[in-house]
Amino acid sequence: MNSLTDNSQEIPMEPINEALELLKRQAELENGLRQAGGIRVTEERELYALRERLQRYPQAVTAILQTARNLNRPVDTLQPQDVRILG
Repeated sequence: MNSLTDNSQEIPMEPINEALELLKRQAELENGLRQAGGIRVTEERELYALRERLQRYPQAVTAILQTARNLNRPVDTLQPQDVRILG
């Protein structure tokens, strides 16, 4: 089975992939909030729903954020293999 070992706990790769996609979409939506004119209400609702979905993958999110910090790169520039290599 393809997995990432982090602090003696296995994280299946599927949650890493999904959590990474969710984090990228979150960054996109949050950037939209900062722009002139902001985002629409539907996109704001999507952002809240997305954050709830991310709560299903706490270990994957932690591994992704740690990888971004170690590489000194924004989360939305990471690829799943980046997380696998540094995990």
